[in-house]
Amino acid sequence: MLKIYFSGEDVLRTRVAPAADPVWELVLSLHLLRGRSRDPMMAAWRRTVAGGLRRENTSEQLRLLLALNPPRGYFPDFLTPYASLDGFEAGLDAVRSTPAQLLRRDLALLAGDNPLPPSASALASGEPEALRALTDSMERYRSVAISPYWGRIQAAVEADRVRRARAVLDGGVEGLLASLRPNMRWESGVLEVRDYPDSRELHLDGRGLLLVPSFFCARTPVALLDPALPPVLAYPVDRLGGLLPSGDEAGPVPGREAL
Repeated sequence: MLKIYFSGEDVLRTRVAPAADPVWELVLSLHLLRGRSRDPMMAAWRRTVAGGLRRENTSEQLRLLLALNPPRGYFPDFLTPYASLDGFEAGLDAVRSTPAQLLRRDLALLAGDNPLPPSASALASGEPEALRALTDSMERYRSVAISPYWGRIQAAVEADRVRRARAVLDGGVEGLLASLRPNMRWESGVLEVRDYPDSRELHLDGRGLLLVPSFFCARTPVALLDPALPPVLAYPVDRLGGLLPSGDEAGPVPGREAL
């Protein structure tokens, strides 16, 4: 279980992300793509994306992106920077600017349980070319797995934001936190995330919490491992029936199956 401890100041500083976060959605979709979920709403998306990536003639850089995002367990904090609040390009700029010491730390943690391809060595050293190659692969993946469905993703996230806004109007920020059931429980200044893969505590220390509603987040909410980073918690939203291509992109897409 993850326990997040709030002071009165933390409650006042807690907020919900203003829209679907494109980098969080990208990263969490990679986990669903390679996981074993039997969610029928995602089955067609997974088949289509897997086929699209095969047709993309997957490069070493895309293999590294997949290796950095195993279907279960830890994934590097640097892949979901706080700057992605300002959009996809801002998020990629932040990834490219990750200090080498943080890259080494995150990749060492990941390599403890997951084999990494040779290209991870250059990334761990903070080589600018390796960082550019990683963000290029994120853009390529996004074009296949995220962009054709972005309208539906945004709609699901916005529907959740409306629900949270009503909770704030009815009960203030504590009403918002209480509305996160059943995945989480708010009681006596502590937000408990049930079914979390490990047991740990996060003390906000006056920083507040950014709640990120996410289409591709699975049943369990996700927090960053490093407690020194700005506190963020991504949580799942109702997927509103699954994925279809966005209305302006719903026609045949060259080299891609229609959903």
